[in-house]
This record gives sequence, C-alpha cells and structure tokens, in this order.
Amino acid sequence: MKRRHFLSVGAAAGLGSCASAKSTTAALSTAAIAPQTMPDGMTILFQGDSITDGGRNRGRYYANDSGGMGGGYVNMLVGQLLKEHAGKGMKIYNRGISGHKVFQLRDRWDEDCLHLEPDVLSLMIGVNDFWHTLTHAYEGTVDVYKNDLIALLEQTKTANPNIKMIIGEPFAVKGGRAVSAFFDGTFDEYRYASKAVADQFGAAFIPYHSIFEEAAKVGGAKHWCPDGVHPSLAGGALMADAWMAAFNGLY
Repeated sequence: MKRRHFLSVGAAAGLGSCASAKSTTAALSTAAIAPQTMPDGMTILFQGDSITDGGRNRGRYYANDSGGMGGGYVNMLVGQLLKEHAGKGMKIYNRGISGHKVFQLRDRWDEDCLHLEPDVLSLMIGVNDFWHTLTHAYEGTVDVYKNDLIALLEQTKTANPNIKMIIGEPFAVKGGRAVSAFFDGTFDEYRYASKAVADQFGAAFIPYHSIFEEAAKVGGAKHWCPDGVHPSLAGGALMADAWMAAFNGLY
C-alpha cells in the first residue's frame, strides 16, 4: 500500500515516566469537578482509529449525538462530561475512523477537525501505522509516523494557536490474541515517538500502554483488552478514567 507523503519535520524521540492505572484513578478522584476557568461553549473533538471510532454511526455526526459516539471510551466520556458540565454548552464530536493511520487523518483533517474549530483535540493514533506493516503491506516506518504526526499538529496549531491537545499513546497489550512477538521492539518506537511529539507541542500525554500493562496484572489481557488492541468494556472505562484525569489537568 502506498501513501501520499506531505511536508514534515523531525523531532527528538524519548519516553518520559508512565503513570500506573492506580495513580491515574487517584488523580481522577481528586479532580472530578470542572476547573472554574473552563470556558462556556467549549468544543471537544476525539480523533483516531477504531479504538476511538468504537463502531459509531457516521451518519449521526452532530455534536453530543449518542449514536455518533460509538460504543467505546468516547461514549463513556461524553456522558460523563455532559453530566459534570451541564449548562456549559459543551459540544463534543467523535471523528475516529477504523483502520486509519496518520496520513489518512491528514487527508480528511480540514473537514473532520479544522472545520469543527475544537478548543480541545484528543488524538490517539499509531497502532495501525505499525500493525499494517505486518498485515496490509503498508510501507510506513516510525519516522514516517512521527513526521506525519508533527506535520498534522503543526497544521492544527497554525489554524488555532490556542488549541489544547491530549495525545493518547498507542498500545498493544501482551497476551492479547492479535499481539504477536512482532509487536516487541519496533512497536515501542511508535510509543516513544508519540510521547516525543506530545512533548514538542506541549500536549497532555496519556501513557495508555503502561496503564494497560499495570491493569493486566489483575485479570490479564482477556479482561481488559482481549485482542491486545481493542479494549473491552473494562478497558474502555480504564481509558476514560485516564483521559478525564488528563483533561482536568488542562485548565
């Protein structure tokens, strides 16, 4: 499979310390109330691949439409956000599309991001950028992933310099039926790249891989993420807790 290249620049990779599932939950429990500085009329956009898509009805693309939120972590979060911030006029969209890689986000970015003018962009992307090199003859590399992600976020910041961003780390839970030995080593480089890009843009970073690894010590991958890539209901709730803690730290 070929991809369309677009102008991008490099950045230094590195992985900072990762929070455990327990510490993430603790942070959430102490920050359940909205910061007082949160503006009214906020727009939040979730972007990514199948994990974010969650089987959403793409015909129901309006803000806060339950059918358009899918059945995963985004759906859990939207209900909680609208409950906690009633009266704020919050608008939330899900534009994740199953199977997508970074360059495919770029192809639809004007319509599915910039046009919506989000105040907060939540982006989790990367597992397909690696996985499809094994299963779909995709010719991308970690450098392609990293540089394309940088270019995408540069475009976003140029359009909206004040946007706040949350970057979710791509993850692969060992013991999941789709996660083979091929995920060792090279896949970690995609994780490190996502952290480096988040740092470069001052984005909040959610270390999902480490969160799932910690959680899997009880119940195993089968409980949290059966195929190692797509979370179960429990895994979706784990992601939602981690995301809410990151969101509450933005203001």
